[in-house]
Amino acid sequence: MSGLWFLILKALRATERERVGKHPQPTAAVLDSQTVKSVEESAHPSGYDAHKNVKGRKRPLLVDTLGLPLSIYVSPADVQDRAGARLLLAGLKQFVPRLKKIWADGAYAGEKLAGWLEEQSGWELQIVERDREARDFEVLPQRWIVERTFSWLIRNRRLSKDYERMVQSSETFIEVAMIRLLLRRLARGT
Repeated sequence: MSGLWFLILKALRATERERVGKHPQPTAAVLDSQTVKSVEESAHPSGYDAHKNVKGRKRPLLVDTLGLPLSIYVSPADVQDRAGARLLLAGLKQFVPRLKKIWADGAYAGEKLAGWLEEQSGWELQIVERDREARDFEVLPQRWIVERTFSWLIRNRRLSKDYERMVQSSETFIEVAMIRLLLRRLARGT
């Protein structure tokens, strides 16, 4: 892959951030993953996510505070979230030089990942936990941003499941879906 779609997404993300009055490079981001079913034709590599009870692939994403992807990675569903985060974030420092803080859910808790992020990139990992006593649905201030991004992706029929044979194709289709969303947003000016 040539990385052309990534470069287009990067340019459009910077343009959208400037349009809404933000610096083109973010200082904060949100990390989470989504597990999606795969089809028979895309069986390898795939795995079984026992927590979600889904056989398929996992899509870890790092998004800025507008919900726009900074990094995309697709892996088998049986890859643990903390291991997937390392694969997603390794070598990313040069592409997001102003990034300081990453918010994530409890699946990314642990001193090992937080220490690795601090050592590798100087990033602070802050875990945003749900109130254990809350019985109903609760919107968490930072985490809803990445969840909204996942819902934007699922609105694309091609991304409702993972149909691709290669994980690189899956990553590219996520980039194309976000480019489409950004082009619409920039054309409307809203």
